[in-house]
Amino acid sequence: MTGADLTTVHLVRHGEVFNPEKVLYGRLPGYRLSETGERQAKVTAEYLAGLDVAAVVSSPLDRARQTATPIAEAHGVDLQVDPRLIESRNAFEGRPFEAGPAVLRYPRMWKLLRNPLTPSWGEPYAEIASRMLTSVAEWRDTFPGRHVVLVSHQLPVWTARRALEGQHLWHRPDRRQCSLASVTSAVYRGDRLVRVDYAEPNGPTANAAGSVGA
Repeated sequence: MTGADLTTVHLVRHGEVFNPEKVLYGRLPGYRLSETGERQAKVTAEYLAGLDVAAVVSSPLDRARQTATPIAEAHGVDLQVDPRLIESRNAFEGRPFEAGPAVLRYPRMWKLLRNPLTPSWGEPYAEIASRMLTSVAEWRDTFPGRHVVLVSHQLPVWTARRALEGQHLWHRPDRRQCSLASVTSAVYRGDRLVRVDYAEPNGPTANAAGSVGA
């Protein structure tokens, strides 16, 4: 098998967001990268710089577009936007959010916690997986034999990876392997998945259970 036989779709999580109020920001506008996040984006761009990248595509949210911009610039391609890469819907959006027993402080929200396997508080995992994998397949088929970079968010990237690997979609959020500005790479031969690789150009970062809006 040669490199020319393979097409790789890289799912990049955006960098750190400036969020001093610790709000679960989800799809809210105006949440941009912190200075650290901007540095992380540049490091990830350097990590991907030696690849034959045909397209760089981003979620429409600011933090993802900011992360994608240095990657696109490094390869001399225009940044494209795909709405399917957006963050998942979440009923806790806009609230300061703490994982674990702290959520019991909000009795009106208890009903949203009734089924963590769906999950009942947000966009179903199956819907996230469907839109992400549809995007992956479309961009893969558009540029066979090359690399494509899709910049998204922690939960969509992790859900897509679990779907690709044939795992059940429900999971513990604090056990996601999807650090800030990390790269999850789906390697294909034609439309057949060969393997999934994972890299942390910026090193590991904590995956707090409250980061479902990240």
